[in-house]
Amino acid sequence: MQPSTIDPRELVQTQQRLWGLLPEKFDGVQLSPVTPLGTSSAIATINQHQVVSTIRGTEVASDPTNELAIEAAVRRRAGQDRVHLAACQRVVRAQPFDGPGMSAHFELFVLVSSARDTGSCRTEAELLIDHLSFWHAVLGDKAELTFTAFTESAVRDRIEDTVRPALGVAFTEDAERTKSASYYAGTGLGIDRAGEGLGDGGFTTWTADLLGDAKERCLTSCISTERLTVIGA
Repeated sequence: MQPSTIDPRELVQTQQRLWGLLPEKFDGVQLSPVTPLGTSSAIATINQHQVVSTIRGTEVASDPTNELAIEAAVRRRAGQDRVHLAACQRVVRAQPFDGPGMSAHFELFVLVSSARDTGSCRTEAELLIDHLSFWHAVLGDKAELTFTAFTESAVRDRIEDTVRPALGVAFTEDAERTKSASYYAGTGLGIDRAGEGLGDGGFTTWTADLLGDAKERCLTSCISTERLTVIGA
């Protein structure tokens, strides 16, 4: 319940910069501060004890990517061919935080994209290019963009022959990463600059599960706006 230590005037400038760099294909979404009870534990794999649940069948927002995945599934079911969404939201986590610079509530800027598989991981490659191009624009040439193949698939081939040539910047493999191996489906992303731990992302099965269609592909990525503000990126 303690206030954040960040200067809100500086944080607003970071938010404005992120929205200003966001491609038009991404629809901005102003999310509710509460979401249906079980969103984090049913959509993703977050333990419900790490979420602030209410007595009215809702929970306080703890991860905007989960909420955007629900919205993406709604739009895909309504017939939208390819969905690209973005949101900036302050979230609350219930587990204790005692590390430097860590807080129970913090703000995230997130992207969620969903589309139907077109074969040979071509859709995955296109979604990766959309997300990584944006994060490179945000972080500049010092951006540290990485991927980890938690399970082997054709995504690795598309990274070599499609994603890297399209990005034109370093996109390296982090073969040592084990964090979030059970959270992301197949491939995880690292989004950083100078080892600040700005954010991550990866493919999930969330829209596929919500729509009951294994051909659905969903990519999420996010960074901490407060950490981004502190390092002045």
